[in-house]
Amino acid sequence: MKINHENVVQELKRQNEDALHFVIDQYGGLIKSIVAQHLYQFRHVQDECIDDVLLAAWNHIGSFNEKTNSLKNWLAAISKYKAIDYKRKYLKLAEKQHAPDYNLESNQADDRQVLKKELSLETEALLDQLTPEDRKLFVDYYIDGKDTASLANELNVEKSAIHNRLSRGRKKLKGLRRIFGEQ
Repeated sequence: MKINHENVVQELKRQNEDALHFVIDQYGGLIKSIVAQHLYQFRHVQDECIDDVLLAAWNHIGSFNEKTNSLKNWLAAISKYKAIDYKRKYLKLAEKQHAPDYNLESNQADDRQVLKKELSLETEALLDQLTPEDRKLFVDYYIDGKDTASLANELNVEKSAIHNRLSRGRKKLKGLRRIFGEQ
């Protein structure tokens, strides 16, 4: 069977290795450029990260929904989050070893700022997966520190409803993080 853009997702779900080769041929450049953008300072782990992106796509294709996202965007998101994970890991390792190869003395503060911004964007992207009401609830509870009783009064619901919405939201976000590489 010839793999094309119309059947690649179904074939990946069937664990057809030809579909993975198609993904590499069609989207390998995109994946590589995203990984290189985030791991420019750690070239020696870029290939390993790309392999992890492809493995994550292979293992989690069942969670991909063609109706809500394109395969290209889904692979780009996995690439970004995997690369950020690798960067975080290797920055910590380099700090512990004080490795001069990475020129940490001059770039450490810049890298921390970039990583902080990327993490903020990552958090925003995750919160965007919630409904506007649940996103506001998360911000009010986790960022502004409002208690569940005051939130229940504001929304005119029981406290248990607030707890349930927060719990469902956390489960949804944990599932997304697991798919995109956060363990």
